[in-house]
Amino acid sequence: MLNESDRAILEFEGSWWLYPGPKDRAIREYLGISSTRYYQVLRRLMDDSGAESVAPMTIRRLRRLRDAARRRSVERRLGDGHPG
Repeated sequence: MLNESDRAILEFEGSWWLYPGPKDRAIREYLGISSTRYYQVLRRLMDDSGAESVAPMTIRRLRRLRDAARRRSVERRLGDGHPG
């Protein structure tokens, strides 16, 4: 079950571009937490089925981005050390 803070983070992530200024500053101003803490919670929420039921589009978008970053990382590692 998500707490109020988790829900606020999901809501913010789904619409942060509506806030003026850099995202890090908006996180601090609107949520009252550091951007480091924000991303820690967001990573945890990406694998939480309760979060997906509350904000399915946001969670699916974040998972796609995470999976793409992982694929690029693996491709870079596999590319290193190979002749070519």
